Amino acid sequence: MDFNAIRFDGRGLVPAIAQDARTGAVLMLAYMNAESLRLTLETGYATYYSRSRQTLWKKGETSGHVQRVVSVDYDCDGDALLLRVVQEGPACHTGAYTCFHNALRAPSEGESSPGPQVLQDVYAVILDRMQRPQEGSYTNYLLDKGVEKIAKKVGEEATETVIAAMKGSKAELRSETSDLLYHLLVLLAQQGVTPDEVWAELGHRR
Repeated sequence: MDFNAIRFDGRGLVPAIAQDARTGAVLMLAYMNAESLRLTLETGYATYYSRSRQTLWKKGETSGHVQRVVSVDYDCDGDALLLRVVQEGPACHTGAYTCFHNALRAPSEGESSPGPQVLQDVYAVILDRMQRPQEGSYTNYLLDKGVEKIAKKVGEEATETVIAAMKGSKAELRSETSDLLYHLLVLLAQQGVTPDEVWAELGHRR
């Protein structure tokens, strides 16, 4: 990276956006100075600058929720950075997968739906279970059984979704659809396919 291309502000800082390289979800916004950017590039792990403490901090140094950096890009003006990272555990100090987990309410429209972000969040949890298995986890049970078991569950949940629709029960349809989507996400993760790839495929069909 040509540091001369980066336009640090009057405080010597530049905003840095962290994006999950696996799911495409935006995880957090922090700031970097030249030293933290240099350390990030040298170590391969995200290091930021704390404006409140006025010191460098490595993401996850105490929590273990580190960010392994896949790539660092800067925008056309050189005044913002985009880090694509492999996030270990949640990115937010609240324990949420992403810091951007609060939906704004549109005054005339009421609560906005979380939409695809929920699927991204669930997919991220599945990936975390793949990397750090937990005893008693149903997700890990499915992953341990392999593609045949997971695919069978997808088929079962698809059938139950159809039955719920034929019965005309909206409550059952919501429940069975949720089960189907979850098992589909497990199948995608097991096969190495991301939700973003599915969104892109759907986009091509519009």
